[in-house]
Amino acid sequence: MIVVTTPTGQIGREVVDRLLDALEGAPGIRVIARDPARLPARVRERVEVVPGSHADPVVLKEACAGADRLFWLVPPTPSADSVEGHFRAFTEPLREVTAGQGVERIVGVSTLGRPVAKNAGQISASLAMDEAIAAMGVHYRALCPPFLMENLLGQAESIGTSGVFFLAAAEDRVLRTCATRDIGATAARLLLDGTWTGQDDVPLVGPDDLTPEGMARVVSEVLDRPVRFQAVSSADYKATLLSHGVSEAWSRGLADMVDALRDQGFYGAGAPSTPETAPTGFRQWCEEVLRPAVMATGSQG
Repeated sequence: MIVVTTPTGQIGREVVDRLLDALEGAPGIRVIARDPARLPARVRERVEVVPGSHADPVVLKEACAGADRLFWLVPPTPSADSVEGHFRAFTEPLREVTAGQGVERIVGVSTLGRPVAKNAGQISASLAMDEAIAAMGVHYRALCPPFLMENLLGQAESIGTSGVFFLAAAEDRVLRTCATRDIGATAARLLLDGTWTGQDDVPLVGPDDLTPEGMARVVSEVLDRPVRFQAVSSADYKATLLSHGVSEAWSRGLADMVDALRDQGFYGAGAPSTPETAPTGFRQWCEEVLRPAVMATGSQG
């Protein structure tokens, strides 16, 4: 039995879709969903659903009963009053519940940055989560992407209306990227393989070596209209988050993450591409995902 957390999230739904596509005579699937109504009919018809949060030990214990493999992702919670506390609130029940439950293999979503990242907000908390899971003694694979291409989807309207997207990144430094489809595909492959052992990181770094300005050129070409990149400081980024109701702690963590990425460079040119785990290029993603999203906003000019 395979258990999947966050099955309605950007990455979790990719994992579930690929498992369902591959599961002919393979292990069954059980998902933990806060709102089962958000699951597509195809999913509800073919998986077991445990309602609730995987931070709840009772829910997690029910979901893991009889399961030997687990897909693990701590969902972002912009209202959290502590970044570290938020990750611990999920990881501690995991450590308590899976002991003796029969879960042998865990595939978790982490990040690039080990052992470079220091004082990096959500990135540091994610890497601490990895260490806590590894200390459980289970077989573990930490999936380690850099900047997610899907982060740009929240700016589809700005791209369509104003021809601009904003990033707290240096305009002339390479920003490594990854598509969530590649995270989902790698996770599903590992979950379906019951032979791997030990603990290791799995980098997922796309094939591009684009700077934000280079990304803007690609977006311009795909949309056939001018699109530019606008850099923002970590302080401005934090202020924007606060103005949208994000908690002080979560905003500060993201600002610290931005500063760490700038100063420590672990999402930069020094991270080699990994085509076997992250084959999707930025142009392909823009054509297949970003362009339809911009068109759906009805704001292209």
